[in-house]
Amino acid sequence: MTGRSVTTDEVSTRGQAPDFPLYAGDPVRLSGRRWGVLMASVLVAVACDLFVTVPGPAWLALALRGTLFAGIPLVTLHLVAPGTVGRLFQRLRPRAGLLAVGIAVANVVVSFVVGGLVSVLVETHPNPMGGTIAAQGVLDRALTYLAMIPQLVGEEIFTVLPLLAVLTLATTVWHLSRRSSLVLAVVVSTLLFAALHLPTYGWNVLQCVLVIGTARVVLLVPYLLTKNLAASATAHVLNDWALFGSAAILG
Repeated sequence: MTGRSVTTDEVSTRGQAPDFPLYAGDPVRLSGRRWGVLMASVLVAVACDLFVTVPGPAWLALALRGTLFAGIPLVTLHLVAPGTVGRLFQRLRPRAGLLAVGIAVANVVVSFVVGGLVSVLVETHPNPMGGTIAAQGVLDRALTYLAMIPQLVGEEIFTVLPLLAVLTLATTVWHLSRRSSLVLAVVVSTLLFAALHLPTYGWNVLQCVLVIGTARVVLLVPYLLTKNLAASATAHVLNDWALFGSAAILG
């Protein structure tokens, strides 16, 4: 069924939490050119994440890449859509925090189950970060965990900005219903996230789509429910700390 875009007034009359930003013109309506600038900043951030390196310990390069990965799109978003950064990242209330913890725990289980099933079908590749952490001393390991935070926040931004772009395109140009547009946006952003991890996992398409893609959908749930990237970022950080911590112990 085709539909129309949902306006801010319609959202407010429902008595629900604020809707996703931008796609319905709240807090601002972006032109196609400004969307292009924003998506270009995401591509520049990806290039920094993949190629920027610095001499020294691994955690230092990770921290620098993560800062650029998260910072470039956020600065661009602030310039082209004032007020939107505050809509993306809100205060993490107790209920949202508990949701983030629960999703992190659930995704650890899901990752092990889906990863085990996929490993039966094809040869899978471990994330090299697990080996790096296993070889580190206590201080470097702690610094690596801290350096993961901007990197993982960047991954949430990398997921949600294209999601909002597709949601906007589907509702305003293709005139799809909000539900159909959101499903399409989740699929596209998940595939982009899986593609981002191809170099990490030896260009194993099946592993990235099935394992990383499934994890991405699970970790996106806090944002879809709360419209707060702080919730999904918290879930992502806790999830990766648990996965890499267990890999370091078992390895």
